Amino acid sequence: MAAPGHHDAMRVLLLPFRQVYRAMVWLANSPRTLMLSYLLLIIVCAGLYRIFEDKVSFGDALWWAVVTASTVGYGDISPESWQARVMAALLISVMVLIVVPLITAHFASKLIVDTDAFRHEEQEELKNNLRVVRRLLEELAERDGVTVPDSAGPPAAPSDR
Repeated sequence: MAAPGHHDAMRVLLLPFRQVYRAMVWLANSPRTLMLSYLLLIIVCAGLYRIFEDKVSFGDALWWAVVTASTVGYGDISPESWQARVMAALLISVMVLIVVPLITAHFASKLIVDTDAFRHEEQEELKNNLRVVRRLLEELAERDGVTVPDSAGPPAAPSDR
């Protein structure tokens, strides 16, 4: 049996993972935000690279960030300080494990669209039409003295054969 505060402790422990998951879903569903985040990541990494590495222009730092993020790695510019190397490893990991899969998932979801599915407005219109038909059926049944079975009730049990 779990300790009394066990569930609360687990909830607190899992909270950062839930927040990261929600952020990833938010990014995946907003291509504009995803691209803006990518550009911000490149600019921040370029700025940090410029700080970590001596005698590197911002242009070269930006080039390094783009080449590293794309995992091409030409090798014309490579980090020498341990801070820049750690940042390079993190940048590659974020790109390969998060950004590229989110972009791929977004485009794949756009390709796999059910064109036969009803839009929300169409669903609402169908429901309203069914309500009108139901009301008319009940009025006709009442006028003719016929009882209409309630379709909203639980289904009948199968009969024994």
